[in-house]
Amino acid sequence: MAPNRVTQAILAHEHTSIMSQLNSTQYTWAGRFSEPMSDLVKRYTASVDFDKRMWRQDIRGSLAHAKMLARQSIISAQDLADIERGMAQVTDEIESGRFEWLLDLEDVHLNIEKRLTALVGDAGKRLHTGRSRNDQVATDIRLYLRDAIDDILELLKHFQTNLLDLAEREAATPLPGFTHLQVAQPVTFGHHLMAYFEMSRRDAERFADVRRRTNRLPLGAAALAGTTYPIDREFVATELGFDGVCENSLDAVSDRDFAIEFCAACALLMMHFSRMSEELVLWMNPRFGFVKIADRFCTGSSIMPQKKNPDVPELARGKTGRVYGHLTALLTLMKGQPLAYNKDNQEDKEPLFDAVDTVTDTLRIFADMISGISARPDNMRDALRQGFATATDLADYLTRKGLPFRDAHEAVGLAVRRAEELGVDLPQLALAELQKFSPLVADDIFSVLTVEGSLASRNHLGGTAPDQVRAAISRARARL
Repeated sequence: MAPNRVTQAILAHEHTSIMSQLNSTQYTWAGRFSEPMSDLVKRYTASVDFDKRMWRQDIRGSLAHAKMLARQSIISAQDLADIERGMAQVTDEIESGRFEWLLDLEDVHLNIEKRLTALVGDAGKRLHTGRSRNDQVATDIRLYLRDAIDDILELLKHFQTNLLDLAEREAATPLPGFTHLQVAQPVTFGHHLMAYFEMSRRDAERFADVRRRTNRLPLGAAALAGTTYPIDREFVATELGFDGVCENSLDAVSDRDFAIEFCAACALLMMHFSRMSEELVLWMNPRFGFVKIADRFCTGSSIMPQKKNPDVPELARGKTGRVYGHLTALLTLMKGQPLAYNKDNQEDKEPLFDAVDTVTDTLRIFADMISGISARPDNMRDALRQGFATATDLADYLTRKGLPFRDAHEAVGLAVRRAEELGVDLPQLALAELQKFSPLVADDIFSVLTVEGSLASRNHLGGTAPDQVRAAISRARARL
C-alpha cells in the first residue's frame, strides 16, 4: 500500500532531520548510517586528544600524496596549489594555537582534512583520493616514530659525551668492583662508567636498526588491498625520505611490529638507566659515600632537614617499569588481531607516545645529571680496604710462581681467613705471616697487593688498567 501524502511528508521530514544530524557531526562516512553516533561512543572512539601530536607528520604525508596525485594527473595542478596553500594556513593556525580541534572529527587526520576543505573547497575533498585512513595512519606513525628515533639518537650522543667526560676525569680513580654486591676486585671509576657507555652504544645500535625497519612507506596500501588509481608509491617514498615501500598492502596497514620493536629498544635502554640509577642511589648513601650528585637533581624531606634524596635516579627506576608496561601492552594489543586493520590499533598510540616521552625526558635529565656527579676517591679507597680486594692478585702471583691455581686459591683463602681474624687487610699481613701459606711468597708480594698494582696489571684490551681505560675513551670519542 503506497504511503499517503501525510506519511510521505513525515518520512521526508525524518530523513531531513537524520541527515542534518549526521552532517552536523561532519563524519566523512556518514552517508551509510541512519542515525548519529552517541556522545558516549564519540568519546570512546575519538583519538584526537592524543594523536594530534602527529599533525606535522600528517600534513607532510598529505602534501607528498597530493604532489604525487597531481604528477599522475589524478588531480589537477590547481588542486595541488590549493591544497598546498590551505595546508600552509592550517600549519600556521596550529602553530599559533588558533586551530580548533574537534572531538566530533575523531582524530588528527579528519580534523586537518575538514579544515583544509573549509579553506580550499573541493580540492580538499580530492586530497583523500587513492588512500584510506588505514594507510594514512600507518604512514603518520612511521614518520612520527622516525623523527622520535632521530631525537633519541641525538640525546643518547649527548649523554654519552658527558659520560665520557666524567670517565676521563676518573680514569685512574680506584673503585671497588662488586659481584653479589660484595667487594670483589679493584677497578677504576672510569672503567666502571665505561661499562655504561658500552650499554648505551648497543642501545644506539638497536634504535638505528629499528629506524631502518620503520622507514618503509605504507601509503598506497589504501584500506587493505591497494587502489585502482595509477599511483606512484616510490615517488611518495622518495618525497618523504623513506628507504622503500611496504610490499604487501595487508601487512602495510595492519602490523605494528616496528612500534613494538621500538618499545623493546626503549625497555632495554631504560633497564640500563635503571641499573645505573640503583648504583647512584647506593653510592650516594653515606654508608658508601662514593659520589655526590648535584643538588638540582635531589630533593629534601618534609620532616627531616638533613635529608638529600636522589629523586631523579629513583624515579628513573620507577619509570622503567612504566616502559616495560607499554611494551607488554603493544604485544598484547597485536596478538589476537586477524588481517587486516582493526580498530584495536588505535590503542597503539598512547603507549608509544608515552614511551617516547619517558625515554627522551630520561635521556635529557641523565645527560645533565652525569655532568653534576663528582667522585669521592677517599671513600672509594676506604671501601677497597674492607673486602680483601686484592686476594685474586695474590692467587695469580702464586700461580705465576708455579703453584697450580686451585692450590693457590686454597692458600689465599687461608690467608684471608687469617687476615680476618687479625682484623687487617691482606697487604697488612707481615711477610712471615704470608709465607706460612706458601713458601713461594717473597718480598715482591707487596707491590702486587697494592690497589695500584692490581689495576696496572690488567693492562689488556677491555681491562681496567688506567691506560686501557683512556684508550677505550679515545676509541669511544672517535665512534661518536
